Amino acid sequence: MWDQRYSEEGFAYGTEPNDFLKAEYSRIPQGGRVLCLAEGEGRNAVFLAKHGYSVTAVDQSSVGLKKAEKLAIDNGVDISTITTNLAVYDPGREAWDGVVSIAAHIPPQVRKALHARVVNSLKTNGVFILEAYTERHLEMDGIGGPPASQKQLFMSLAELEAELAGLDIIVGREVARNISEGKYHQGESAVVQLVACKKTA
Repeated sequence: MWDQRYSEEGFAYGTEPNDFLKAEYSRIPQGGRVLCLAEGEGRNAVFLAKHGYSVTAVDQSSVGLKKAEKLAIDNGVDISTITTNLAVYDPGREAWDGVVSIAAHIPPQVRKALHARVVNSLKTNGVFILEAYTERHLEMDGIGGPPASQKQLFMSLAELEAELAGLDIIVGREVARNISEGKYHQGESAVVQLVACKKTA
């Protein structure tokens, strides 16, 4: 599915960064190493690289990441890319100053294991930033998020708080907001937003 989507002309979710990331990215230690999960065509990775971070973008779609690499070149920055499935990806231990997850639709068992690895992968004072759709989105008019047939892919604040034990929650909320990101994220949407920090190794 993702290779097909990213093969379409233009950028599926635009070239501008996610609004929540744009508002919160400066909490990540300046100039640090940042990992972007399920990064697709690279809009968030390129934004962070333009602000002085050393960025690695991970996605299962090589088509998306090729577009991410071109977007970086077009913006005069460097990013690293890794094509892999997040079910098996190991981000290492105490390796990252920041980890970013924007609209990463991951099955619950995979997500729980991944988030445990994310906690381990953050350095002390490292920051995790996430925005994802909640099930309430099915009641909204906006375009985006998992289909109704895959409700298990939605996230909730309560689930995330449990999965990210070991991090201090700085921002944690479920909100409705208007999203305008390419043609696949548009309109009034229901999301969970989270910023968390690792205070101890």
